[in-house]
Amino acid sequence: MDCFKSPGFKNASQALLILQHKFILLLFKNNHLIMRKNIINTPNAPAPIGPYSQAVQAGDWLFISGQVAIIPSTGELNINSIQEETKQVMENLKAILTEANATFDSVVKSTIFLSDMGLFARVNEIYGTYFTGDYPARETLAVKTLPKNVNVEISMIAIASK
Repeated sequence: MDCFKSPGFKNASQALLILQHKFILLLFKNNHLIMRKNIINTPNAPAPIGPYSQAVQAGDWLFISGQVAIIPSTGELNINSIQEETKQVMENLKAILTEANATFDSVVKSTIFLSDMGLFARVNEIYGTYFTGDYPARETLAVKTLPKNVNVEISMIAIASK
């Protein structure tokens, strides 16, 4: 395809895609997309309680695993109230974002899992204080049970600079 040819590319399997006036560089080798995966880990957030990473950065995308209200320094749960629990979750997410050179303003998508949809307003009130302007896309779901029987778990996708 002539529209993808550029003097900087060595062959037709490397292409520059222009999408909504933003440039996204897609590099292919042997018809496979090349993208580096970087594991993000910080002692300022709880260690994973299973076979997963706190976060994974792929290119400029940061995928943060669901966080619960574990206090990183003690490993204990902070579940005295739903407000304290939500604040601890958000602080854990903040620590991971910081480790990846990102902020809550970098978040493009959040998923909130609740043990009971009746907690929505109180969780939403604390969650909202961590953002300063353009809010990310989000969904909130009530589920039967969460890890360690907590009331809230939140995962995020953000854009992080290298």
